[in-house]
Amino acid sequence: MQSLLKNESSVLVFTLSGLNETMENRYVLLSFTALYYPMIIFCNVTVIFTILLHKKLHEPMYLFICNLCVNGLFGTSGFYPKFIYDLLAHEHVISYLGCMIQIFVIYSSILCDFSTLTVMAYDRYVAICRPLEYHLKMTNQKIFKCIIFCWLTPFFCMSLLIMLISRLTLCGFSIEKLYCEIWSVAKLSCFSTTVNNVFGYFVILTYFGHAILIFCSYIYLIKNCRKSIEGRHKFLQTCVPHLLALINVTAAFLFDVLYSRYGSRNVHQSMRNFMALEFLLIPPILNPLIYGLNLTTVRQQVIRLYFKKQVRISL
Repeated sequence: MQSLLKNESSVLVFTLSGLNETMENRYVLLSFTALYYPMIIFCNVTVIFTILLHKKLHEPMYLFICNLCVNGLFGTSGFYPKFIYDLLAHEHVISYLGCMIQIFVIYSSILCDFSTLTVMAYDRYVAICRPLEYHLKMTNQKIFKCIIFCWLTPFFCMSLLIMLISRLTLCGFSIEKLYCEIWSVAKLSCFSTTVNNVFGYFVILTYFGHAILIFCSYIYLIKNCRKSIEGRHKFLQTCVPHLLALINVTAAFLFDVLYSRYGSRNVHQSMRNFMALEFLLIPPILNPLIYGLNLTTVRQQVIRLYFKKQVRISL
């Protein structure tokens, strides 16, 4: 029995079976992905460079938006290149190390989204409710600490989760998804995963607590914004896009968590794949579009950036 477990625990390669029933549509998926992923890169890079190149946009809110877009590029890089490769390949496999890296990148990116949206909510609270103290509170040092918090906390949580997964003795190597996912790997364990589950739910509840905290702060902001026209304008211009981004990320993450653990296998694989990919499809493209198109200052600078390029080309 011990020798059997030793052989089964030394899993070097996982098979990803998420594409097995949809391989007849792989060229359609490949065409869509080949267009969609560059679009994600283009939209996020445009917002990032627009903010970095214009000193007028070197303010806390815009720097946090920049961080959100950088995180979007980071998270999608953990999925789309491998997915494109799998669409071209006959066998859909991933090494044990590659699987751990993919889990780390994708899920730390989701947690970083929540952290970034949390510090953005704090920034909006200070700007609207304590405008006279804004520049005293939101110093360059404070902004730097907030951005470090956005990245280090998710990295720490995911590092612990990866360590807990790596200690498991595995009795299988087949993952029924398009990418490596924590729960799918944990289900392959030969023994109890109680410690993993407890810490996993702790992380999930902590970051959903972030979302609840943000929603509560927005209720408070709405009450304060009703007192003045300027406050209402600030809320509509900067807080509504933030609220849309939060709803988008929270719904996508909640969907992934619930479906990974309680989803039915009776659902067609194409639908299961879409459900599993929702947080990798919608937030990375919606975030730059929400902030790039809705925020007047960013939109104007984006137009100027490309308009100047067109003028130079025509000259």
